[in-house]
Amino acid sequence: MILTVTPNPSLDRTYEVPALDRGEVLRATAERMDPGGKGVNVSRAVAAAGRRTVAVLPLGGAPGALVAELLAQQGIEVAPVPVAGATRSNIALAEPDGTLTKINAPGPELTGAESEALLATVRARIGAHAGAGAGTGRDGDAVTWIACCGSLPRGLAPEWYAELVARAHEAGARIALDTSGPSLLAALRERPDVVKPNAEELAQAVGRPLATVGDAVKAAEELRTYGAAAVLASLGADGQLLVTETGTYFGSATVTSVRSNVGAGDASLAGFLAAGGEGPAALASAVAHGAAAVQLPGSVMPSPGDLDLSAVTVTADVPLDRLLTEPAS
Repeated sequence: MILTVTPNPSLDRTYEVPALDRGEVLRATAERMDPGGKGVNVSRAVAAAGRRTVAVLPLGGAPGALVAELLAQQGIEVAPVPVAGATRSNIALAEPDGTLTKINAPGPELTGAESEALLATVRARIGAHAGAGAGTGRDGDAVTWIACCGSLPRGLAPEWYAELVARAHEAGARIALDTSGPSLLAALRERPDVVKPNAEELAQAVGRPLATVGDAVKAAEELRTYGAAAVLASLGADGQLLVTETGTYFGSATVTSVRSNVGAGDASLAGFLAAGGEGPAALASAVAHGAAAVQLPGSVMPSPGDLDLSAVTVTADVPLDRLLTEPAS
């Protein structure tokens, strides 16, 4: 069972438009409404794969109630932490060529009591599993991974994720962390089992631009020296890297068309964790999930029928000199 933690969830509305003309009235050709937030998307992808998942998240107001309802409709168990502020609503405008314009609201400001309640809920859901190296859910399902994902809402200090990683490790759970900036750097001291930056976040973490795949490998290796046990780095259209103590692997996939990249990185992390969370086979699953997600509308998460592992290539012969399609600064 994969537990996800989303400190700043959202209600996401995606509109498909013929073109984004500033100052004009835009008429959408299609629309979707989905529960959002990086950890929420991981839970949605895990559930689409037929695996059990529990989503821990603060929820408030009518948007929060709707997020819980939409998750329940997808068979996802929700462990809500009630908060006074209303859950944020985000808007995405998707154009036919795959260009996506997003408007993300800041979200509510959490109080100290709400912050502690969120941490306590995670610990309660992990439980204690003495001697087995893993937590257990309420009905005894092993908590194999905890995915802590996304930005922190107002009111939570950058060290909040570090505290969560520490508490989860004390309970015997493995941690996958997908965040950026000061929150990522602060959490590294607690040695998360996997961190999942994209190229821009990786460049920001090491303080220098990345122009090649080799640059990204060096940056990932640097994050490992800071404390990350493994780094799963998304390089956009160029593929993904997995850098661990035992080896470095590069994965890529053939994608025929891009419809929306909303949640593609979250789908990749879900695929990685659902496949065990280590080694080239898990990387192949991550790449397949990400490639499938970009070919679906809005933030729809791929199901097993959407995956094409035959289009995925994973190799230990990393193309270090390959220029990144979108260099990261």
